[in-house]
Amino acid sequence: MTDLSPTPEADPRLLHLLRTDLEGAGVTVDAVEELLRPVAAAAIHREDPVPARRRLAEVDGPLATFVRLFTLGMPVDPAEVDELLPTLGATGLLELGLARERSAGLCSTAEVRPYGDEEREWFVVSDHSELVLGGALPTDHVLGIGGASTTLARWTPRPQVRRALDLGTGCGVQALHLSTHADAIVATDTSPRALGYASVNAELASLALDLRAGSLLDPVAGERFDLVVSNPPFVITPRTDDVPRYEYRDGGATGHAIVAGLVRDLGGVLEPGGIAQMLGNWEVRAGESWTGVVGAWLDAAERAGHPVDAWVIQRDVQDPAEYAATWSRDGGHRPGTSEHEAMVTAWLDDFASRGVERIGFGVITLQRPAEERATFRDLVEHTGPVASPMGPTILDGLRARTWLAGRTDAEVLDVAWRCAPDVTEERHGRPGADDPSVIVVRQGAGLRRAVRVDTFGAALVSVCDGELTAAQASAAITGLLGLDADEATAAAAALVRDLVADGLLVR
Repeated sequence: MTDLSPTPEADPRLLHLLRTDLEGAGVTVDAVEELLRPVAAAAIHREDPVPARRRLAEVDGPLATFVRLFTLGMPVDPAEVDELLPTLGATGLLELGLARERSAGLCSTAEVRPYGDEEREWFVVSDHSELVLGGALPTDHVLGIGGASTTLARWTPRPQVRRALDLGTGCGVQALHLSTHADAIVATDTSPRALGYASVNAELASLALDLRAGSLLDPVAGERFDLVVSNPPFVITPRTDDVPRYEYRDGGATGHAIVAGLVRDLGGVLEPGGIAQMLGNWEVRAGESWTGVVGAWLDAAERAGHPVDAWVIQRDVQDPAEYAATWSRDGGHRPGTSEHEAMVTAWLDDFASRGVERIGFGVITLQRPAEERATFRDLVEHTGPVASPMGPTILDGLRARTWLAGRTDAEVLDVAWRCAPDVTEERHGRPGADDPSVIVVRQGAGLRRAVRVDTFGAALVSVCDGELTAAQASAAITGLLGLDADEATAAAAALVRDLVADGLLVR
């Protein structure tokens, strides 16, 4: 087993040399993927090192040394480290605490990984995963780039803002993304090791972070932000000794209390018009709906004096056994072991004690209204594929919903809407039938929604070309089809609101 690093030290001079050397060696996301080839690269994401080791037996050079040392945790000859890091050298890497000397060579104490989005790349340092450790993770493990962090990064809207908060920063992945569109960033965490890694990663990126220790919103009490991003410790964890309390995922509360509390309180730290984006889990008991559960959280926000607009998208649902197996395996506990069985049993007992039938996972977007008005709620389920990144869609959808919230139906229909370029129409019918039995308006980007419409709705959408207002088009179609005018106007307003909210109709 590779030794874990103590809380890392952010030495500016040495980290600058490390970054310069890695950039000089051509260490990028694409370069590492190309070196490993698809099979080995995919296996690494599944915590399987064997294909990568096999591939690296065939290649050599600085990039291969990087993968052996920092990805796979293999011992590397100091001379090879000097070749990879010519200015920092093996001596500097040891001084940074990112490697230790062993009889077989230098072994890394942390993972270093190239990571990026559509605009730029960074280097991210974190604890080694199960891939290297070969077993269960320590409870103070600092997670690197995982599925939750990349999901949140893809779904976060990115307006240019003055102040942003990364709540529960971990190793600082979300803060790196925020640095592309926020003037100042505060990042918080309860874990000293996580804050140490976040400091290292900020220094590697030449990023000034205001790092603060503390739980949830305590470190920023009395402050306001234009954007809050959070990958909180949302994993629902039994409060028993059979389940390790991993700092990166367990907030120490029962059930979904952590996420519920954040939904209740986040409006209090948002500027007017400010946005909060987070991930969450929610328990659904017998006789409940997930929308009722999340809706109750939003009611609590209003009672607390922090009313917020809410757009919540449920992306997945698991039963208690699926959930227990997922999160037991996440900590490195493998099926078939007594530890895994004890953990799954503890989860099942915990859910049974509260009558939980299923657990939802989703993306929560909140907004503090910029002016006095009734808040809006849009709680929807969408488990299918979506565009990537989703951030632009979330920002456009939030703006569209905000506009709609302040408009009467008459005002909504008094706009000359047009179909977005990615919208298509499908018609399905029985062979030989004169008319289709099913008409679907389909979105190619964003949420990739498929909206079933009737003949009136299809006709209305078909004439949305930016010339006629929706009211004019509705009146003309109503006359042609011989419909009741009031009923058609109400149907037109409801359809237009639905399609405008998700970008199928635009101005």
